[in-house]
Amino acid sequence: MSSSTPPTLVTGATGFVGSAVARVLLARGHRLRLFVRPGGDRRNIAGLDAELAEGDLRDPASLAAAAEGCRYLMHVAADYRLWVPDPEAMMQANVAGTRALLLAAQSRGVERMVYCSSVAALGLVGDGTVADETTPVHPERIIGIYKKSKYLAERAVLDLVAEHAMPVVIVNPSTPVGPRDIKPTPTGKMIRDAAQGRMPAYVETGLNIVHVDDVAEGHALALERGVVGERYILGGEDYALGELFALVSQVAGRRPPRVKLPIAPLYPLALACEALARFGVAPVVTRETLGMARKKMFFSSAKARAELGYAPRPAVEAVRDAVAWFRADRASR
Repeated sequence: MSSSTPPTLVTGATGFVGSAVARVLLARGHRLRLFVRPGGDRRNIAGLDAELAEGDLRDPASLAAAAEGCRYLMHVAADYRLWVPDPEAMMQANVAGTRALLLAAQSRGVERMVYCSSVAALGLVGDGTVADETTPVHPERIIGIYKKSKYLAERAVLDLVAEHAMPVVIVNPSTPVGPRDIKPTPTGKMIRDAAQGRMPAYVETGLNIVHVDDVAEGHALALERGVVGERYILGGEDYALGELFALVSQVAGRRPPRVKLPIAPLYPLALACEALARFGVAPVVTRETLGMARKKMFFSSAKARAELGYAPRPAVEAVRDAVAWFRADRASR
């Protein structure tokens, strides 16, 4: 590839989804510039043919420098945690940081951008009815600081599209599963624990499971074919959590967890966990996570299939790849 080819800037490339996006773009012939934090964990990009630009979403100068000379932007970086000791820091990264990055990219002549939002920013019925991009959002019903931050970030992006003719396509991944989940994500941790036989009980809910590499492919398709200002759900298959654990256990050769806990009696435990969190102990459960569990998060990717050519593989393949990766990662330590 010629060094004169304008690079594609990818934020969040050291993370779970971002590293998959970087690999898909490399396979498509993109020259990559990866926006990374100083001192961050870079295992997921080891060996990738890419230049690095160090900075932080809260540092405007570093955003402008990273975007300089780029043709495309894939903004995948986000603070993805279901509980944080400082909610304002998450808002700054996910909302203010997103807006600042897109403005910096536009000022540097970036011609097309893809923003990785989340189904957390979309409307949700919650009773098992499948939602899509047109399902109404009720902001006052959004539970959890992460979901609130992604909703507000997506609103900010749509405002930029309307007010500044920002050339942004939005993608809304559901629940990615697969290799390179190094933190891991909340869902990845559940899959890892179930595969290791450390999930004795669970609270029933519903998730839409998709292979992380299919989500990455969806990002590339959005860059190539997506309509500016439109949103595309990048999902896979809907699973009740008990069904997902049964699948994970089957793949891992374990007995599935059989104890399904009712939600209401867990609220005192959540309060105790939140109290301990003030002393630096990460909570196992919070009132917000219990509130989220009451709603089944089922989504349709019909729009992405029809308009982008998005074609996710069966969720069982995502689970197999995740279990295999967690086993290999554990064995390498």
